[in-house]
Amino acid sequence: MSLDPLVQLVHLLQQEDWNKRNDEAFKALFGSPEGRYPKAAEKSVTLRAPEMNQDSGVPFAAYIHPSNPTKGAYGGFSFVIFPATEAPCLVALVVGTQGLAPDEAILGRPGHARKAQAICTWLNKTFGVGEQIAWAKQDPTRTDLNVPDDLQRRWSAHKPVFDRYGKVLYAIFKPNLDIKITRQAVTALLDLCFEERGFDVNANCRNDRDEIRANWFGCLMPVVTRDEVGKLLDSRRFVILQGPPGTGKTMMALELLTDKYAGTGRSIQFHPNTTYENFIGGLAPEESGTQLGLHFVPKPGFLMGSAEQARNSYPKPYLLHIDEINRADLAKILGEAIYLFESKSPQKREIDLPYDFGEPFHTRLQLPENLQVLGTMNSADRSIAIVDVAVRRRFAFISLWPQMSVVEEYGCELMRDAFRRIVSIFIEHAGEDAFSLVPGHSYFLESNEGAAKESLRVNLGPLLEEYLAQGYVTGFAEQIRTYLQWLQSL
Repeated sequence: MSLDPLVQLVHLLQQEDWNKRNDEAFKALFGSPEGRYPKAAEKSVTLRAPEMNQDSGVPFAAYIHPSNPTKGAYGGFSFVIFPATEAPCLVALVVGTQGLAPDEAILGRPGHARKAQAICTWLNKTFGVGEQIAWAKQDPTRTDLNVPDDLQRRWSAHKPVFDRYGKVLYAIFKPNLDIKITRQAVTALLDLCFEERGFDVNANCRNDRDEIRANWFGCLMPVVTRDEVGKLLDSRRFVILQGPPGTGKTMMALELLTDKYAGTGRSIQFHPNTTYENFIGGLAPEESGTQLGLHFVPKPGFLMGSAEQARNSYPKPYLLHIDEINRADLAKILGEAIYLFESKSPQKREIDLPYDFGEPFHTRLQLPENLQVLGTMNSADRSIAIVDVAVRRRFAFISLWPQMSVVEEYGCELMRDAFRRIVSIFIEHAGEDAFSLVPGHSYFLESNEGAAKESLRVNLGPLLEEYLAQGYVTGFAEQIRTYLQWLQSL
């Protein structure tokens, strides 16, 4: 395997012939059929592996942009390994101490940082076993920020590296003794580096590339199942599903209500005019036999009514689904009832009500233990957002993301292509705020090619045009406009 010499070098504690060993490992990466990358990719990087105690005094081997000088400080991003005397080499992505150029366009693109973070998240989640083995900086261009002190203390075997280069490291993998894990990490990071340089792996390595990429890509847009949401409701009681439009949040909530709760519950929708009186309870007009014809009486709101129904169905779980929960000011709507939304309170909680609402609560409201609340929240609707910290603490938030597997199953080839294109644009160019607006898979489920063209133009197109009009995608507006022009050409 073309990666074997490099992976073995990472685990080599003896550092003799450092330059020679690195030269052999570097050359083994290129060419067909043994190499992982095409021969032309070899010219896109230059190996710099000075012998021990040369250059900076901290030994390293780096794959750098070929426009850099043969010695001294270099610029741009690089794949680097740093040997240690009592531990495997530290593997890292690094910004040269000379600055971002000539790779400022790559380093400044949100997608590069996003993918490096996803790789590190995957390594920790899959191989960490309770120990952090990878770390990534939020913004690689922030060369004023050092590797966190706590991480430096825990990875003390590499203290000289942190002392010298801590501010320019932006993705790090610390190998343990399992060489198979190192192979996965090195492969993922190297594939990312050469992809950014414009080179794919050789044909014989694409299945391996696709498998590893799918693994870490799952940390970019994790799959959340209905069962996972159901278990979270059982443990936390109060949950909010959030995500871009078209990811199936409302559908999942209604399926849970039908299947998990066997219809025991109700579904309501919030809007900007929803009030405390609508949700908790308040005075409402009622016909009377007096000359005025009307008088005001206490009327329970959705929450009080659901609490009563839950009491009547106890111990069977009861679900209150609140659709579009962020379209109303939840802190105002809950009022003092926010005190009741505590899933693990050691004591039963209740609040005083402003009026006597009759049976079963009268002037004191409690939420039965079998009452669970699931809110669904469209991250693209920013008219009113849930920002109250007290509210956020009481709800467990879980995100639904677009899923390619759904489009692969139900969409035609045009839909699959359109989905890949728009997701790629958001991954590569969207900032953190805009990334949560990537259109969901429900926009891409048409199986008929002719109907798909119309659906893309009349359903997806207006959504993207609204993003442009609202200024949600300012940082990559031209990419979105280009995509819209492609839709019009279909």
